[in-house]
Amino acid sequence: MKLYLINSTRTNNFNDEQMLGKIKTLWGEATRKLESHQNSVYGVYYDYESDYKADHSLSVAIEDNNGNTFIEIPSNEIYEVFKVDTTDEQGIIKAWSKIWEQEEAGSLKRAYSYDFEKYNPNGEIEIHIAIKQS
Repeated sequence: MKLYLINSTRTNNFNDEQMLGKIKTLWGEATRKLESHQNSVYGVYYDYESDYKADHSLSVAIEDNNGNTFIEIPSNEIYEVFKVDTTDEQGIIKAWSKIWEQEEAGSLKRAYSYDFEKYNPNGEIEIHIAIKQS
């Protein structure tokens, strides 16, 4: 899947004091650029230093060709999909916590290649986690 980048940042979930500000700024700028966009929007996580506790890149992207800079998610990736409870204000945070808990418990073997949140036009949100292939 080829996605066109709208905006990007590099951060760390646990050791970057400016993480929330970076993410808010990233999504705020992307939202302004995508005011009339009617299709899915993606939050893509990649370029992991090691695991979810380390540095990684985050980009907001779309499938439309609105720019020259893109990121290509390999078509041979296998994903486990986590549905986000969009009725819960903390739905995304709770979904990520569940992902991290499953990883810590050994029931989720992440590939740490490309993961993404897919924001569908109908309001549904899915988190796609690349898993290691046996």
